[in-house]
Amino acid sequence: MEQQPFLDMPDNQGYFGEYGGQLIPPQLKAVMDDINSAYEQVRQTKAFQEELAELYAHYVGRPSPIFYAKRLSQRQGGARIVLKREDLNHTGAHKINHCLGEALLAKHMGKTKVLAETGAGQHGVALASACALVGIDCEIHMGEVDIAKEHPNVVKMKILGCKLVPVTRGTRTLKDAVDSAFEEYLKDPVNFIYAIGSVVGPHPFPKMVRDFQSIVGREARAQCLTQHGRLPDMVVACVGGGSNAIGIFTEFLPDAAVQLVGVEPAGKGLDTPDHAATMARGTKGALHGFACYTLQDAQGEPLPVYSIASGLDYPGVGPQHCYLKDIGRVQYESVTDDECLDAFMTLSRTEGIIPALESAHAVAYAMKVAKTMSPEQTILVNLSGRGDKDADFVAQHLGL
Repeated sequence: MEQQPFLDMPDNQGYFGEYGGQLIPPQLKAVMDDINSAYEQVRQTKAFQEELAELYAHYVGRPSPIFYAKRLSQRQGGARIVLKREDLNHTGAHKINHCLGEALLAKHMGKTKVLAETGAGQHGVALASACALVGIDCEIHMGEVDIAKEHPNVVKMKILGCKLVPVTRGTRTLKDAVDSAFEEYLKDPVNFIYAIGSVVGPHPFPKMVRDFQSIVGREARAQCLTQHGRLPDMVVACVGGGSNAIGIFTEFLPDAAVQLVGVEPAGKGLDTPDHAATMARGTKGALHGFACYTLQDAQGEPLPVYSIASGLDYPGVGPQHCYLKDIGRVQYESVTDDECLDAFMTLSRTEGIIPALESAHAVAYAMKVAKTMSPEQTILVNLSGRGDKDADFVAQHLGL
């Protein structure tokens, strides 16, 4: 299999083409460079690799299976829809994959506290779990809107012993939670570590989170070949910051015959201001210490964004996704709230699998595009999380 140049990214400055980097003050750059050096050193060691592999197997429950959604496929007609079941991981989503890596790195570096933001709460729960496991303090910042919407995850974080900080500024959602957590981090970046929850932020975080999440694609590619004797024709994943998508896409990047599709939140419609479709409506800019496509006003300030899925309402996107869009290797589409809710209910009632609202965006796109494909073709969907956290909200929203 011929290796493509983009698999060697980022460069040593943290850039994927023109995206990424470290757009941060000099004193913080030194801290980020220390994190990068520690990561590059520890990731090569047999002890770190073995500890992480053991935790993936016996703590997370990896490998997560792939599952042919037969009844959903028959209902839609056309292509077979196969699900990569990240929802079965301990803590309920893909987030645990990089949280374990970040917590182990923090412990290795002698940090005293791990800080993070969370939107849907899955990153918060996963990080709180990982910090409890390795014995390090954890502080999670979460917008008030998301705290109200994702109550089950809020309770779990408190049970796991993390300090939960409600964010009351701005839109009181994910972007503001990032700002708040980053401000706390700047108070003592030597002893604290900011465990970013996606493939965003200054270098080395887009690289680190991608590397930890790439286990999803490695497993899925091997499972497709073993169980189906061939690679999927299309791989679909939701995109907010983009961690679950880059996790499953990375292993398939050299496979030119495999179409890769990232699905963003169109919210109430791309013709309204109530969406978070950064790739579709964003322009080149900078956010939270890195260059990326972003939804911004004429002054370059981030616009308020919206999605029914708390984990997707972010006004930027990971730098590698921006690069992959520009070179045409990944296609980025969008799905509305209504389409997401329909997919949420349809998957629940045809397969007995309640997906996270974030993941339901990917399911919705697969349901739509399957009809245009042949029964010999396969769509692999990264079911990045389960919908326990969303069940009460959806029931109330739909009047169930």
